[in-house]
Amino acid sequence: MCGRFTLTADQDSFEDRFSLTGFDLGWVPSFNIAPTQEVLTVTNDGSENRPELMRWGLVPSWAKDPKIGNRMINARSETLTEKPSFRTAFKRRRCLIPADGFYEWKREGKAKKPMLITANPGGLFAFAGLWETWKQPDGSWLLTCAIITTSANEFMTSIHDRMPVILPREFEASWLDPEEQDTAMLSELLLPYDSDRMEGYEVSTLVNSPRNNFPEVIEPVATLF
Repeated sequence: MCGRFTLTADQDSFEDRFSLTGFDLGWVPSFNIAPTQEVLTVTNDGSENRPELMRWGLVPSWAKDPKIGNRMINARSETLTEKPSFRTAFKRRRCLIPADGFYEWKREGKAKKPMLITANPGGLFAFAGLWETWKQPDGSWLLTCAIITTSANEFMTSIHDRMPVILPREFEASWLDPEEQDTAMLSELLLPYDSDRMEGYEVSTLVNSPRNNFPEVIEPVATLF
């Protein structure tokens, strides 16, 4: 499960990391990205990487009500070829969802403590994502996406039994390639990330509310007061 993440890097860092130039989507750094919000994604049109703003929560093209996306923020890697909601996007509409951290809640007794998890260490990385288009009543197109999850690696097992798929940088081009439709090969890219490249620390319960979107949200609890 991945239900919150961060993208606090500035536009120059984002452009450099994902080989993008000259875009202006009005993006501002975010410390607490939540489902149904717009997120930055990277797609490839066959010639170059392109940034797109998409709503987090995938709405299949055949859906009658876009609210279905509210509960489709994640897609399990193990069942992508089986689920009607995801199998076409898995073959034809894959994206990167850039981040520099994600939140998970660690259960300790009756308490659930929010943890901020980073990778690489603390730099930009990319979740493996799927995207879809849905035609709205006014004729415009709604772009939506979901983050793919896999089983937890050794680092994550004490926190949760699932984790988002973080793609090694050398896998990103293959994942984005619109000509690649070999789902068996693509599935081999969706592995738990290297535990040795991940870190995490407890943050305050400020993160529990998506309304809280400021730098203090990502601070370790011991340094807040």
